[in-house]
Formats: sequence, C-alpha cells, structure tokens
Amino acid sequence: MKLKHLILALVALQASSGFAQAGNSINLANYQVSAGYALDILAGAGAGAGQISGLEASAVTYARDRGTLFFVGDEGTGVVEISRTGQTLGKMSFDWTGSGSKKHDTEGLAYLGGGVLVVSEERLQDVYKFSFANGGSALLKNSFVSIANDVVGNNGIEGISYDARNGGSFVTIKQQTPQNILAGSLTFAAATGNPPSTSGDGSTPPGGGVASMSSLFDPTLMGLGTLSDVQTLSSVDALLGSAAADNLLVLSLGSRKLVEVNRQGQVLSSFDLGNVLPNNGIEGVTIDELGNIYLVAEQDQTGGAALGVKSQLIVLSAMAPVPEPATYGLMALGLGLLGLRARRRQA
Repeated sequence: MKLKHLILALVALQASSGFAQAGNSINLANYQVSAGYALDILAGAGAGAGQISGLEASAVTYARDRGTLFFVGDEGTGVVEISRTGQTLGKMSFDWTGSGSKKHDTEGLAYLGGGVLVVSEERLQDVYKFSFANGGSALLKNSFVSIANDVVGNNGIEGISYDARNGGSFVTIKQQTPQNILAGSLTFAAATGNPPSTSGDGSTPPGGGVASMSSLFDPTLMGLGTLSDVQTLSSVDALLGSAAADNLLVLSLGSRKLVEVNRQGQVLSSFDLGNVLPNNGIEGVTIDELGNIYLVAEQDQTGGAALGVKSQLIVLSAMAPVPEPATYGLMALGLGLLGLRARRRQA
C-alpha cells in the first residue's frame, strides 16, 4: 500500500503543475471565464470630488499580502479596494494639486506590497507612488517619476506591472502611435516646484525620481491592434524557478485578446475575449499567486450610466489540467510495479 500511495502522490504532484506546460508557458488556452461581478459606483469627497471609481474601470492589481484587488477608473478620482468577488472594501481619493495633470487619465496600477501602490497617468507618462489609507487622500506630487517627460495625449501609458524579484522592477506598456513596452527600474521623489503653465494635457513639474527603462522588444511582433495593460507572471507560485516566471500577459482592447509573451516578444499562448462582454471595454489585467486572472472592464458602452450599467470584474481560471506524458509514464510504471508485487504474493 505504501508504494500505491507514493505513485498516487507523484501523479497528483505532476498534475498540479500541469498548467505551467513544462515550465515555459502558463497556457491561456487552458483557461475559461469562471465568474463575473458588477463593481460599485462610488461617490468621492474632497479632492477629486465626484465618482471615485465611476463607470470606466481601467486598471486592476492584486495585493497578495491582503488577498484583495485594487482598481482605478480613468476619471482619475481615486483607487478602490475590492474582494476577489467584487465587493467594495475601501477607497482613497487622489489629490492632483501640483502634479501638472489636467486630464487625470489613470490607466495603470501596480501593487508593491505593504499597502503601497503606484498609479500611472497616461497623457504625461508619469507614475505616482502612495500608501493606501482607507478614506484618505493621496497627494500624488509627493512621490512621482516621469517615464518620458513627453506629453503624448491619449496614446501614452496604458498599464504598469511590478516584478518583486531581484530588488524589484517594472514593466510599462504604451497604447499606440507608436506602441511600446518598457522594462527597468523606477525611483520616486517629490516635486521641487510647480509645473509650467500650459494648456491641454498639462506638463510634469520639476523634480521627481529617475526612470531607467528600456524597450523589451518590438511590440508589433505580437500583432495586436492596441496595447491596454501588462502583467508579469513572476508572482505565480507554480511558475517559481521556471522560464514562464519571466513571461508577461499583454491585454489588447483593440484586438479583444489576452496574450502571453516571453521577453523576446514571442507569443506563447492567447485567450480570445471577443465574446466576453463584447459591449464593454476590457482594459485591465492582473493575476494572483494561484494563477487566477482578473480583468476589469468599463460599463456597457451601449447603455452607460443612463441604464445604471456598472464596470465589471471578470475572472479567468485554469481548467483541470490534463496529465502530461510524464504523468502517464508514472502511472504505467506504478501499475507495473503493483502487478509485479501482486504476482510475487501469489507465488
């Protein structure tokens, strides 16, 4: 019986890591939509008064040490903490005073641990760091860095993700005209003065931290219409120590697709979002330590606020893995050994 138990344990262990596909891919073809939840529309107060999340959910991130998610809308009024089933747990306002931002177009969000987050502003290509305090307000100019010091309008940073390995690094993604995907380090510091007086989208104030970012690969290799968000896979427990831990999830609203790519730009797997809330703009992606993927989408664009339609949280989960060839080998070996033991007992 001990041998039988050992064989079953080996088979279970092999199957449990099956979604990693031999260590080089998470295999999005093995995923399915497992749940969907409507997100609350919340009223803000103080700086950025109005709807704090609004209808247009644009970025989401997972906080492992809290077991929760955070999301922002592209109204830029604040950040909301929710459960993994979409219930509101807390909220915090953004104070843009002295930041130079005119549009407050928040499109990227990443969690660094210990209650610390970073949020990116698309049009200025600036990133702001703050500590979450439920009911509080974050003065964003106190800790920021400019990625490019260039005002690019509605074609700038659409997503940011954090890789905690090796001291921490970031990946950012630029929507279009041109598309770009950058990786490297960011340090944050306070503004040392007020931004110049400008019209339009605004301008970055002097001071701030230092961005040491460089292009990973030519984004056109992915063949995506636009780039909407990015998520590193280094935090997935089953991928620890494998090549897949270096891979990225890239979300495209324009192509209605989620793809997995390595850091050379090779597409390894994909998930078609064409039939997933087809009237909602899906703009944010994150993943938890178990490999569950979370997407956020804007309200139904055919109805909008007039019909009370809300932003959505969509959950993608891996289906039960099919045993790999190695598993069948273990099973055959185990059955053979059990048969041999039975024959010896009969002799």
